[in-house]
Amino acid sequence: MKVWFRRSRRAPLRAFLPIATTCAALIALTACGDTAARGDKPVVLTTFTVLADIARNVAGDHLTVESITKVGAEIHGYEPTPGDIRKASKADVILDNGLNLEAWFAQFVADVKVKHVVVTDGLVPIPIGADAYQGTPNPHAWMSPLNVQTYVDNMVRAFSELDPEHADDFRANGDKYKAQLQQVHTDLVSTLSTLPSNERALVTCEGAFSYLARDAGLTERYIWAVNAEQQATPQQIASTIDFVRANRVPAVFCESTVSDDPMQRVVEATGAAFGGTLYVDSLSESDGPVPTYLDLIRHDAALISTALTGRSS
Repeated sequence: MKVWFRRSRRAPLRAFLPIATTCAALIALTACGDTAARGDKPVVLTTFTVLADIARNVAGDHLTVESITKVGAEIHGYEPTPGDIRKASKADVILDNGLNLEAWFAQFVADVKVKHVVVTDGLVPIPIGADAYQGTPNPHAWMSPLNVQTYVDNMVRAFSELDPEHADDFRANGDKYKAQLQQVHTDLVSTLSTLPSNERALVTCEGAFSYLARDAGLTERYIWAVNAEQQATPQQIASTIDFVRANRVPAVFCESTVSDDPMQRVVEATGAAFGGTLYVDSLSESDGPVPTYLDLIRHDAALISTALTGRSS
């Protein structure tokens, strides 16, 4: 399975300080959010491709939705470019995930005078349970189709304020999309309901599935909490092996963004099956396996269901 990128440690704040100077200069030369002058649709700018796809489902044909990062780009430690800042200065609203996902975002929006909406507003975060990030919010809230229904509600409100004429369409689009999300959740829970309690476990390389595991009634276990350049210590692998053995977990998984070598060592030591590759942080190109968010969450849900139960969801 193709690996698109490898996540690095978050860059220090000083790496982003030059952005402010560049941003101020660009904004001085660029009209901010003046859609009337441009004579086109209002522009919604998101921080990464998953949010952009969700937003397009809500916006329909009434808004132009763009993503700052491209397919396969690193989101956690992304460094905005002058082109990104220029694009942001022309937007009418900017959407970000929040929960500390976009470490670069606060500095980015500080000098861009555009309305800013955090799509996780209203959600109760799950804290990261280990490593240097222990106690901070797990940012991967979009990995639960139930949570994404809150994302949709926040987008409907933001888009209705931006373009009141089409508020009814945004609401209808949101309701239709939420029904699809609910079906993914319902199918996953139904398929997993036959598993013995000890086998109801989701074992992955990174701890990116806390929300999905909680909502599907699974115990989450991972080798490392947050992807970094140095990861998969012998102690982490040994602990994961002990958990899989003790609970007779039938299958384990890894994400597309990292090498699955550490998890393959768990497979060799326990006899558990390697359930396959899960997708989290980025969509694929249109001809790839997960070109939309619904493709991504359906792929992950089906893979988990099939690997753990031996039957399709």
